[in-house]
Amino acid sequence: MGSFSIWHWLVVLLVVLLLFGSGKISGLMGDVAKGIKSFKANIKEEDGKDASMVADPAAQTPVPPAGTIAAPGTATTTQQAANPTRPAA
Repeated sequence: MGSFSIWHWLVVLLVVLLLFGSGKISGLMGDVAKGIKSFKANIKEEDGKDASMVADPAAQTPVPPAGTIAAPGTATTTQQAANPTRPAA
């Protein structure tokens, strides 16, 4: 119990074929194949862009850090300004 036998899968396949027809299923599989091909082409294109960026490091500008992370128990400058009664750590 819990696993389906081959007869269960054949009945499911027959119902799916009756509901959708073989033409719609083959068209759907063709669309899936086109999607996979375009996905692979885009991945190759992105890899080419990444390789060209690595080849010319002078063209890249360094990105500054987004902010600082305070240690636990310490207050940042904005927290100290918001709560002036709290002593600085």
